[in-house]
Amino acid sequence: MATPQDVLPAPSALDRPAAPPAPEARIVARRKPGQWAAAAVALLLAAMAVNSVVRNRAFQWSVVADWFTARSVLEGLTLTLWLTAVTLALGFLFGTLLATMRLSANPVLRTLSWAYVWVFRSTPPLVQLLFFFNIGALYPTLGLGIPFGPEFVTVRTVNLMGPTLTAVVGLTLLETAYAAEVIRGGILSVDRGQLEAASALGLGRWRVLRRIVVPQAMRAIVPTAGNMLIGALKGTSIVSVLAVSDLLYSVQLVYLQSYQVIPMLMVATLWYLVVTTLLSIGQYYVERHFARGATRDGLPPTPLQRARAAFARVVRA
Repeated sequence: MATPQDVLPAPSALDRPAAPPAPEARIVARRKPGQWAAAAVALLLAAMAVNSVVRNRAFQWSVVADWFTARSVLEGLTLTLWLTAVTLALGFLFGTLLATMRLSANPVLRTLSWAYVWVFRSTPPLVQLLFFFNIGALYPTLGLGIPFGPEFVTVRTVNLMGPTLTAVVGLTLLETAYAAEVIRGGILSVDRGQLEAASALGLGRWRVLRRIVVPQAMRAIVPTAGNMLIGALKGTSIVSVLAVSDLLYSVQLVYLQSYQVIPMLMVATLWYLVVTTLLSIGQYYVERHFARGATRDGLPPTPLQRARAAFARVVRA
């Protein structure tokens, strides 16, 4: 007698025919026509702007090329770079002292530091420069001695404060106020728990500062300090009102004689663009240096590394 179908043993998995593999799903990127349209409009506007600058004869590019490496312009550029380096170096030196005072437990030091920053951040740089340039009207002489007593050394302010020294003093005092806030913010960005852990391990204050506080604070300090450097470079142009022969004043002397205002201003503009570009590249690599170990995935490749990888892919293809 035949066995009913419903009582026959079910075929095993090995006896079943293998199912055909499912086709691999292809991931299709989402179309974004709005972004492509916006990019096309932006490129069109950029091309129009470049075309208007290149083909506009009023810029007198031949004059720009003749004066770009002129001796007077290069001397003005050298003075601009010197002013930037000196004022920023002194600003961060004194700014570190002010930041330390601001973080001190002494209320007198905190108040004095706050008052300094408040005054110099609240007044325009040009007003400060003009004030120091005319300091002789307020203090005809400067002396060193005992308060309310005799003075041992006396110097006439007119003979002491020339235009260049006035520019250095005024810009240094201004950069000191900004640098103090930058350094204070960087120190406060370090987690308090790490300082407590270092103290629990018995590390000295100098070692904690050098090994723990400074490396982490620099991650917050360097980007703002880089912006300060670029701002200080451009800010030196205000010393031209004091007849200091910086880059802007040098080109002003030329166009006041030749009446070639636009091309000479373009000479100064191009030099500022070149220097700020170099400073921005340096800032990028300094930020990468202090960002090591900040993330587990490591640092993204630099533009040069990406270019090398793209070139290697093209060669292999």
